[in-house]
Amino acid sequence: MKMKTMMFTLVMVLCFSPAISLTQGNEKASQSELLAYAGKSYTGFQDPEFINYDGALRDYETQRIKKIFGLTLDPKAYSGFDLLEIESLLKFKKSGEAPDLFLGKFPKRAR
Repeated sequence: MKMKTMMFTLVMVLCFSPAISLTQGNEKASQSELLAYAGKSYTGFQDPEFINYDGALRDYETQRIKKIFGLTLDPKAYSGFDLLEIESLLKFKKSGEAPDLFLGKFPKRAR
């Protein structure tokens, strides 16, 4: 009986492991771009490295928001930190609330 349970578990792991790795491939690529900026410090908002970091953060967050909530946002309309706040607010919104209620609190930026 123990051997059957082990074989069943092994077969299940082998069947589902390729499916899991395929679904996380795109997210890992954009996450690794974002992690390239980990631990760096910037002189200000005009620092070219900070601008690159903010762009990578905006791209990553818009992908996450679209994947999790099905909401398509323009990455150039919000800062990376605004998108982090938007994601956290969307996690706690009630099912009947419209996302526009939260998006109206963040000013859109023309970049």
